[in-house]
Amino acid sequence: MLLPMTNNKTWNMRPDFVPDHISERAIRPLLIAGAHGTLGRALERICHTRGLVAVAMGRAELDITSPVSVENVLDKVRPWAVVNVAGYVRVDAAETDAGQCFSENATGPSVLATACAARQLPFLTFSSDLVFDGEQDEPYTESSKPNPLNVYGRSKLAAEQRVLAVHPQALVVRTSAFFSSWDEFNFVHFAVQAARRGEQFEAADDVRISPTFVPDLVNASLDLLLDDAAGIWHVTNHGSCTWAELARMAIARAGLSPDLVVPRPMAGFGLAAARPRQSVLVSEKGIVLRSLEHALDQCVREMEHHPIVAG
Repeated sequence: MLLPMTNNKTWNMRPDFVPDHISERAIRPLLIAGAHGTLGRALERICHTRGLVAVAMGRAELDITSPVSVENVLDKVRPWAVVNVAGYVRVDAAETDAGQCFSENATGPSVLATACAARQLPFLTFSSDLVFDGEQDEPYTESSKPNPLNVYGRSKLAAEQRVLAVHPQALVVRTSAFFSSWDEFNFVHFAVQAARRGEQFEAADDVRISPTFVPDLVNASLDLLLDDAAGIWHVTNHGSCTWAELARMAIARAGLSPDLVVPRPMAGFGLAAARPRQSVLVSEKGIVLRSLEHALDQCVREMEHHPIVAG
């Protein structure tokens, strides 16, 4: 058969032969560690939309902290790449549960990265804006110096360092405050649903973030993985705001009163883990997603037309 190539040339090939760089991604699956979280479900959904074969596994099938479990799954699935979205997500609980947090957020990604490096497999894992302390006034870039304020942030920084130490070609995507219309476990959903019930919604007005729409994050991260990107990348929607401003924007887009948002200082919420006063992320590597406003438009529109049914 004749197979078109990216340099506008063609190769004459046997009908039963497909080059490795094509066959791997067309036939072998992408392995997703962390099937049941927001990012895991979104990755599986978007892979299906994009025609990428994916196998997503939860903790019962794949224990990322166990080298034996990881090796057994890699032998069975034979993926062309591995994406890790498993981990400990309870930022405040981590303050008194540091051992489990580090096990899931730092040891697990390192075990996966080590196995992938030995097999020369691309590996993607996700990190957080909470690796920064918020002391600088300007947004943080990939080369900004991390200095986490809480246990969760320290676990994510440890993951970055350990993963890149054992697998220098791994891809680490830092992101922030993601929101989605596909499940209810996010700030935008909580804010809009409270407003629909006519309830006031309290939100911090002294912490600045880079809210990120999950479908945009997943598509951009997959693009980077397919392009063999390596190292740390910041992937967020363009724009920044406080949590209170985000709530107002989302509620207004739902046709409800933004006056239902009650601004409060972050300290007033009595959270166990310290937060940076600003953790806005931008990329010095050239990746730019669409504006936060446009992403919110789509998110709230989808929430209205395709509501999530509990249970």
